[in-house]
Amino acid sequence: MLPKTRCSMKYSMKERVCAANLDLVRHGLVILTWGNVSEIDREAGVVAIKPSGVPYDAMKPSDMVLVDLDGKPLENGLRPSSDLATHLAIYRAFPSAGGVVHTHSSYATAWAQACRDIPNIGTTHSDHFHLAVPVTGELSPEGIDSRYEAATGDEIVATFRRRGIDPAANPAVLVAHHGPFAWGADAASAVENAVALEEVAKMASISFSISPEIRMNERLVEKHYSRKHGRDAYYGQPS
Repeated sequence: MLPKTRCSMKYSMKERVCAANLDLVRHGLVILTWGNVSEIDREAGVVAIKPSGVPYDAMKPSDMVLVDLDGKPLENGLRPSSDLATHLAIYRAFPSAGGVVHTHSSYATAWAQACRDIPNIGTTHSDHFHLAVPVTGELSPEGIDSRYEAATGDEIVATFRRRGIDPAANPAVLVAHHGPFAWGADAASAVENAVALEEVAKMASISFSISPEIRMNERLVEKHYSRKHGRDAYYGQPS
């Protein structure tokens, strides 16, 4: 089996992206073929992404599809994920994104289908996402009918810009009526953020069922976020 998540750079992009896609299964974030991971090499202008509709139990590194930043295939092979245009929109707009994940994980998708942000109500959320995980606006009829995946990416970008959200500090979004996308420095980091997103969505669902009026202490939010991601972060070991 391919190395888990934190693959070293000696592994090719296709190997890293295949491993990250298989990690979605290992973490219980996908069933059937409901998900995809990509990674970008910005210097080379190349994206590797899961092929469309290929079962995870049959997937191998050579199946990963290489495209340029316009989505043009760079070699003969399988058809790329149908969500490719959404991934590309995120890469174009968010320089911090080196890998992108899309799943239909149960709790995060439930919040997306309900068209609700996941508010930051706990320290676990703060360790991964500075603010609420936002839900996008709804797509126009034209966006749905003519350029659905690209319009989805455009709406993700527009949501972050409209609401003044830093995509590096909040590396996840809920697409209204659809499901979650997450990103990170590379494919493995994006998977890690997708795992965290599903867990905070689950905990928020349970918390609100216990106490619908729950609110987070803003000082505690800033403490937990900054101790891991701030200028003077002290969580973990020195680089």
